[in-house]
Amino acid sequence: MAFEGLTERLQNALSGLRRKGKVTDADLRETMREIRLALLEADVNFTVVKDFVRNVREKAAGAKVLEGLNPAQQIVSIVNDELTAMMGESEVPLNVSDKIPTVIMMVGLQGAGKTTTAGKLALKLKSEQNARPLMIAADVYRPAAIDQLKTLGEQIDVPVFEMGTDADPRDIVRQGLAKAAELKSDYVFIDAAGRLQIDETLMQELADVKEIAQPDEILLVVDAMTGQNAVETAEGFNERLDVTGVVLTKLDGDTRGGAALSIRAVTGKPIKFVGQGEKTTDLDIFYPDRMASRILGMGDLLTLIEKAQKDFDEKQAAETMEKMKSNTFDFNDFIDQMDQVQNMGPIEDLLKMIPGMANNPALANVKVDPKDMAHLKAIVMSMTPAERENPDLLNPSRRRRLAAGAGRPIVEVNRMIKQFNEMKKMMSGMMNGNMGGMEQMMNAMGGGNMPGMPGGFPGMGGGIKGKMANMAMKQMARKIQKNKKKRR
Repeated sequence: MAFEGLTERLQNALSGLRRKGKVTDADLRETMREIRLALLEADVNFTVVKDFVRNVREKAAGAKVLEGLNPAQQIVSIVNDELTAMMGESEVPLNVSDKIPTVIMMVGLQGAGKTTTAGKLALKLKSEQNARPLMIAADVYRPAAIDQLKTLGEQIDVPVFEMGTDADPRDIVRQGLAKAAELKSDYVFIDAAGRLQIDETLMQELADVKEIAQPDEILLVVDAMTGQNAVETAEGFNERLDVTGVVLTKLDGDTRGGAALSIRAVTGKPIKFVGQGEKTTDLDIFYPDRMASRILGMGDLLTLIEKAQKDFDEKQAAETMEKMKSNTFDFNDFIDQMDQVQNMGPIEDLLKMIPGMANNPALANVKVDPKDMAHLKAIVMSMTPAERENPDLLNPSRRRRLAAGAGRPIVEVNRMIKQFNEMKKMMSGMMNGNMGGMEQMMNAMGGGNMPGMPGGFPGMGGGIKGKMANMAMKQMARKIQKNKKKRR
C-alpha cells in the first residue's frame, strides 16, 4: 500500500507514548514533532500538516488527556480522528440523477489512469447494480485511447460509442448521448481528453463538453504517485470545471501517498474511489475512517470482511465449514480455498488488515511468492482423484511420484502434506469449539509455521500473538461454540 512508509513513521512516533504510564507536555511535543516530520516526508501538503498538528495538539493538551487514564491511547484516538477528518470523515457516494441517464465525465492528465478507471467503474456499477452503462470515447488526441476503451468495453461487455480520431469531441459527446437515449443506458461515461499538463486549449474543450453533457458527476482521476503535483492538478481542474469528486489511482504503487491525505483538505472535494491494481475489478470505494486505521496500523477488518463476502461463494463456504467440522476437508477443498483467497489480493496485504498484525514489524518483509502457491498446486494436481480425497493414501512411494510429477523436492512434498494434516486437525478443533485447537493455531502462526502455506509465514513471530489479534481469534472461536449450542 502507498502508506507503508508513513505507517512505519507514525507507529514509531506513537510507540514511545504507548510505553509510558504517564505522558508529559514534553512527551507530547516530541511526538507531535515526529508526526509532523512523518507527514511532510510522506509528501502531505505543508499547510495541511500545520493544521493537522495544531488540531491534535489542542485536543491532546491539558490535564484531561495527559493526566487521565490511558493518555497514550487517547492521543492515538485523537490522531486517528484527525486523520479521518483530513480525508473527509465518511465515504461519499456517486451523484445519481433522478432521470436516466446519469452522466459521469472522467477528466485528468494523460497517464493518470482515466480510461482504465472509466472501465472499472462501469463494470462495478454493472455487476453490483445490474446497471446498463455506455462509454463514450471522446479522447481523440492520445494515441490508442479509443482502441483502449473499446478493448476494455469488450472485456467487461459494455458498449463503447466512438467516431474515430478525426471527429470533434463535442460532436462525439452529442451523438454519444443520443445513442445512450436510444439504448436506454442508465449510466454514461465520457472519457474526455487529457494532456501531459493543464493548458487553456484542454480546459476550454472540457468546459464545452461539460456545457453540452451537463454531467451529474465530474470525476478527476489523479495518479497518487505524483505527490504534490497531484494536489496542484486537482486545484487546476477544480478551478475551471468544479469537479465533484476524485479518484486516486496507483495507490498500490511505491509512493509516499501524501496526495491522498492532502486533496480533500486543499480542494474540499471528496475522494470517492481508489484504484489499487491493474485488474478491472481493482476499484474500491474510499472510506476515510478505514484508511486512517490502516495508516495507523490498526488494520481494516471491515474491508477484509467485504472482500471475503464478494469473493467467496456462500454455499461453497458453508460446505467447507461442514467439512472442517467433520474433519473431511480434502485437497480438492484446499485448492478451492487457495484460489478464493488469492482472488482477494496479495496475502501479505490481507494480513495487514487484521488488527494486531497490521503494525507487526516482521510483516514488512513477509511476501508470499505466487510461485510458491503454484508449486503447491502442482503437487496437488499430481495426485490422483483418490489421493486428493483421501490424503491417508499418500505413502512414501506415492509421495516420490508426486515430487517427480510436480518437479519439486520430496522434502517439500512431505512438508506440505504434514502441514495440511495439522491444519485439518486444528480447524476441526476450532469448528467444534475446542479452545485447545485455537491455542495450537495461534502457536503455529506465531512460530511462522502456518499450516497449508509453503514454509509457513516466515518472520511472523510473536506479533500475531498480540492481545488484539489473540482476543479477536478467541472471540471468533467462542461465537462458533455458541452457535453450535444454539443449533442443538
